[in-house]
Amino acid sequence: MVFLHQAGVSPWQDPHQVHLVTQLTTYTLPKPPEISLITRQDEPDSELDRPVSHWRSRLTVNVVSENFLFDREALPGDVHRYMRVYQSGKKMIYLPLLFVDELSNRVKDLMEINSSTTELPLSISYDSIALGKLRFWIHMQDAVYSLQQFGFTEKDADEIKGIFVDTNLYFLALTFFVAAFHLLFDFLAFKNDISFWKHKKSMVGMSSKVWKVKKAFKIHVIWRGLTPTFLFGKMDESEKRTEEYDTLQAMKYLSYLLYPLCIGGAVYALVFVKYKSWYSWIINSLVNGVYAFGFLFMLPQLFVNYKLKSVAHLPWKAFMYKAFNTFIDDVFAFIITMPTSHRLACFRDDVVFLVYLYQRWLYPVDKTRVNEYGVSYDEKPKGKSHKD
Repeated sequence: MVFLHQAGVSPWQDPHQVHLVTQLTTYTLPKPPEISLITRQDEPDSELDRPVSHWRSRLTVNVVSENFLFDREALPGDVHRYMRVYQSGKKMIYLPLLFVDELSNRVKDLMEINSSTTELPLSISYDSIALGKLRFWIHMQDAVYSLQQFGFTEKDADEIKGIFVDTNLYFLALTFFVAAFHLLFDFLAFKNDISFWKHKKSMVGMSSKVWKVKKAFKIHVIWRGLTPTFLFGKMDESEKRTEEYDTLQAMKYLSYLLYPLCIGGAVYALVFVKYKSWYSWIINSLVNGVYAFGFLFMLPQLFVNYKLKSVAHLPWKAFMYKAFNTFIDDVFAFIITMPTSHRLACFRDDVVFLVYLYQRWLYPVDKTRVNEYGVSYDEKPKGKSHKD
């Protein structure tokens, strides 16, 4: 029980005291401990599928510090449940608004209570809160509670709590603003992708690993989600040379490097890193492999550019819009809680982008070479026939 009362007066004898009741314990499944899968060290003896009592080691209390005035006939429902009043003559006076912040109760702060527990620490935080923020916080608590009633697990609800608790609200508002630009750049990149491939006549200088292009007898579009895959006709000598640089050389040399790294990393993690289960190790190894091969498929285009000593064949407008989104992803990498491997995957795109920019500076546009539309700058445009 949390009391707010006059100093020097017992809360049981203070007629103007305000109090709230909150739980310091909860009943939930214990967190599976991480063990060494090879040596089986630190393997738990107790069952993990039975809920046990946990102690909430954190308690956050807020009091509204500003003066406010409400219409007696139109009291807001969110604040009404926390309001206490007393009559002074003909006036009804509000008592201080006391609020226990349930959003701050995170799963990571829970401590399992067992037979070996001798101490239960409790960290109490007290701060003032503005009325507007209090109303927003009440709505967020009600929303999280509603999600749990609809079947969300405590872990899912805890991740939603982390968005508001672990992030500054102004920073969170900036995140939503930046996300709007992310959607805009996605649309512009998609629009320029369509325009680029609409005028593309050949696959000279284009890596099939990056642009998902395959051989066929007619040009048509295959949609993979929102990404178009364009199939071209028979290859000429220039396209065959590009395919040789792309598949036979770049992918061959890169696979010699990345295959051993992926396998060696998985074996190292199995021996020296602790996991909750074999399933956890398999998923982690596969995810790291996906990140590694995602990086692998971006590199052949750099090698093709190097061999051809040109970048004029690339769709630079769409590429720049995608690069802007890459930097926006970097912002989200610092804001959103995510695994370290996924955070590193966001920054790998920056490295490739910087190399692309270096190649653009290193290989200036040669007007005798074909551009991204398969034509030369020195090539005279064909005039339309017309009658006098």
